[in-house]
Order: sequence, then C-alpha cells, then structure tokens
Amino acid sequence: MYVERASRLPGAVVWTNTPSRPGVGRVLPDGCMDLLWHDGRLMVAGPDTRAYLPGGATGPWAGIRFYPGTAPALLGVPAHELRDRRVELADLWPASQVRRLADQVNAAPDPASGLEDLAVRQAAGAEPPDPLLRQVVTALDAGRPVAATAGELGLGARQLHRRSLSAFGYGPKTLARILRLRRALALARAGVPFAQTAARAGYADQAHLARDVRELSGLPLGELLGGGG
Repeated sequence: MYVERASRLPGAVVWTNTPSRPGVGRVLPDGCMDLLWHDGRLMVAGPDTRAYLPGGATGPWAGIRFYPGTAPALLGVPAHELRDRRVELADLWPASQVRRLADQVNAAPDPASGLEDLAVRQAAGAEPPDPLLRQVVTALDAGRPVAATAGELGLGARQLHRRSLSAFGYGPKTLARILRLRRALALARAGVPFAQTAARAGYADQAHLARDVRELSGLPLGELLGGGG
C-alpha cells in the first residue's frame, strides 16, 4: 500500500510503499528525484524520462521525493548524471558516511521519518534552492511555452537548457512534457472526459494525449487509469 504526506522540507513529499507482489507499481515520470530506503540501504532515484518498472525486490520501501530541481544541490551531483537510474547512495557519497547515515535511518522510529530527518539536515548545510528553478517549474506547469519562459526569466535558450539538465536531468521541453502528462492524469482521474482533458492540459487533441501517455507510461490511457501495470 502506498501512503504519502507533506514533508517538513519545503515542497518535498515523504512516502512509504509495501508492494502487494514483486514488480508491481509502475512509477511515472514526474520531474522529481527521490532519496530511498529499502532493506536497510539508502539509494537515490534519478529523474525519469519514461515509466520505471520495479524489479523483484519485495518488502517495505520509504522515500522522500524532492521538489523538481532541488535534489542536485542536496546530493552534490547534477541531475542528468542520474537520469533514468537507481543508484546506491554510497556510489555518490563516501561509503563510511553512508553507513553512518543508514544506521541513523534504521534506528529511527520508522525509516520514512529517518529519511526526512536526514534530508532536513542535509538541506540545512546546502546552498538554498535557486528561486529561478522554481519559477521555471511554475511557468512550464502552467503551460507556458519554453521560449516564452526563457525570455520572461531573462535567459537564453541555451542557458535554460544547460541549467535544466543540471537541475532536472533533461531539457525544459522534456520537463514541460512530463508536467503536462501529470496535469492530464490529474484531470482524467478526476473524471474529466478525455477530449476535455487533452484541451485543458495543453494537448493538440485527444490523439496527441493518447500518444504521449503511451510513450511516457508504456500503457494506453484507459489501462493506466485502471491501474494496469
């Protein structure tokens, strides 16, 4: 069962999940990165450009999902280096430090609160998030064109692309596409007819929505909403 709550870390979400069977639970792209706990180990989920299908690992998981663009400053690694990857935290930080942190998380009342404490401490010692990155997310999530967003923020197209790669793991056009998918799924799950969902989310038409959903999720829209995968 999947459960989430708002984190003490601004914009982040703390979640827990115990899959009902191995491999269940398709993870869709969302523009975010996660710090993960599983079986006593600490891992990082990089930004996805397509649906991630969990392998055969069983047992409970916990994670903290960072607001788009904020994780690289906390982790000390550009997002594009982790694109479409799940890696051990010890691959990014010294192994002795990660062992100590894992011990702290494992000793917490529950792994989710231990992860949150770790993230809050890490954020306190890191540079504050670049406010421009939040503006990029806000503009693209509102359906603003990439070129217009760059201009409004005083950035050239190459500047915006370079900063997006480091912060989000991919360029602004891919981020905009992923955020548009999230908007569409929220509307469709609320019962909005698919044609209206396509128009309100910013697609050319329902066929465009259907193609994008299949390419990014690996499933047709109806099957995805029905819990397939």
